Amino acid sequence: MNILEILSYGFIQRALLAGTLIALLCSVLGVFLVLRRLSLIGDGLAHVTFGSTAIALALKLYSAMSLLISMPIVLLASLGILRLTKKGRLSGDTAIGLVSALGISAGIILASVGGGYNVDLLSYLFGNILAIKGEEVVIAALLCLGVLLLVTLYYHELFAISFSDELAQVSGIRTSFINSILVLLTALSVVLAMKLVGVMLISALLIVPAAGALQLARGFKVCILLAALQGCFSVVVGIIISIISNLPASASIVMINLLVFASACLLRRVMYPKYSN
Repeated sequence: MNILEILSYGFIQRALLAGTLIALLCSVLGVFLVLRRLSLIGDGLAHVTFGSTAIALALKLYSAMSLLISMPIVLLASLGILRLTKKGRLSGDTAIGLVSALGISAGIILASVGGGYNVDLLSYLFGNILAIKGEEVVIAALLCLGVLLLVTLYYHELFAISFSDELAQVSGIRTSFINSILVLLTALSVVLAMKLVGVMLISALLIVPAAGALQLARGFKVCILLAALQGCFSVVVGIIISIISNLPASASIVMINLLVFASACLLRRVMYPKYSN
């Protein structure tokens, strides 16, 4: 089977389109999260999404309908993480760990009460991008457009809080509002990205492209662009390789991402030798 034959199938086209859109928004948000040292928030919110998905499946809600259950729960969880860090005097990783533990344990209990794990729930654990539906592609497109619009509108504020929350606050920026926007957009992205790579690998989609871009970029906008290119490239190549080689798409996507990251590290040593020691 050649590339043209692969691209002729509708489910492949949907997977590539939705995967590219999700990778784009995750990669862009990932740059801000990595610099804010909140990169593991994706992993924590993925566990919450697993719990909310178990609720949706228990109510016999499938496909895009399950998003109606997952989205508000994960949005509230993201705001809960922010509140724990401010009011509970906890570090970001501790707050993420608490919310993550609650989400995954609730999901396991609900799955057990509902008769154990089934195929639909396992697809959220390990990802199943090839089974993505047309309505999910539309949702991904709308969310991607919304994320890019908000990042454009609040670019300077996001840039400021990424490097120093205190300095941004002194400068008159509403840091609580901007932080809330950042975690809410991340929460929505995590819910959609579940179908792409699943709970087990969701943080890689947020962290690895940003980490790779930071190896080479010499400007913030360039960093965002490189992260977006790496994320989209890894999804497209990963899906095609998984189909040709009969390998899991989610793991293939992450492995391509890691290979690009390793290449960026090697290229950094060549391009900027005095900064590599």
